[in-house]
Amino acid sequence: MSRVLSGIQPSGSQHIGHLVGALENFTRLQGEGEAFYMIADWHALTSKYESVEEIWPATLELTATFLAAGLDPDRATLFVQSLVKEHAELHLLLSMVTPLSWLERVPTYKEKLQNAVADLGSYGFLGYPLLQTADIIIYKAHKVPVGEDQLFHLELAREVVRRFNFLYQREVFPEPEAVLTKAAKVPGLDGRKMSKSYGNCIYLRDTNAAILEKCTRQMASDPARLRRTDPGNPEICPVFEFHKLFSDAETVALVASECRQAGIGCFDCKKRVAEALTRRIEPIREKIESHLGHPGDIEAVLRDGSARARAVAAETMADVRDAMKLPVL
Repeated sequence: MSRVLSGIQPSGSQHIGHLVGALENFTRLQGEGEAFYMIADWHALTSKYESVEEIWPATLELTATFLAAGLDPDRATLFVQSLVKEHAELHLLLSMVTPLSWLERVPTYKEKLQNAVADLGSYGFLGYPLLQTADIIIYKAHKVPVGEDQLFHLELAREVVRRFNFLYQREVFPEPEAVLTKAAKVPGLDGRKMSKSYGNCIYLRDTNAAILEKCTRQMASDPARLRRTDPGNPEICPVFEFHKLFSDAETVALVASECRQAGIGCFDCKKRVAEALTRRIEPIREKIESHLGHPGDIEAVLRDGSARARAVAAETMADVRDAMKLPVL
């Protein structure tokens, strides 16, 4: 049976980019094999090592969001990274065989280092992709749902797998394959990629009023359309990107036609986006709030899932220790 593994850092509320780019894919894949979905709290420490008190509440919220988006603890293993200590052991052993240059060439390393608000000059940040490799291969995952920006990290994992298997002449790990989503990039309110660091997000816990306000007042539109009577070009308009992702086919076709003929203004077009987003977000938001009202139930899901994950990880580490001639007592 194939295995799926992916994870998200507990770094606050999830936005619609996470929903389209990750959570919907997670939900679909949970029925296609063994699925493991991780709350990556150790990864969160690379930037939140001075505000650790934020991580556990964010872990509970992220788990509530997983459940609200459709993940089923009976069909997928939801677990906390730091509760599966085997991840740390495998990360340590992989660090012995992974060339330093492999980590230094990761494109996101220098980019994030240059643009970081927090001090990221630590081994933990440099070794982030290798810990990510350990997270994946400790479950011998075959499929990894990721966005395009994570493809280099996954290729690093594949290289590490090949090196490990070659060094120890044992096919301990399969090479994981990426599972990309149709919408790898969701635009933010300013037209750039939606990102918390840009402050351009629509969150899954936003109220209907907040969604309408963000869409009508903050969402960028066709930069060449200066007046209501000017015909627009949907293909260069960020608003139309939202329509293609969240509106029904009839609305998409109508907006495309009316925009080109100046039959609809940008304000009304944005209101229709807000209506489509509200229909998608409102039921998820209500479920998130309901789950957060019962933190004990969320903790039970995480205890059970982490125990299941640890049992699988321990089996893998027995194979690793045997391959590396380490004692297994």
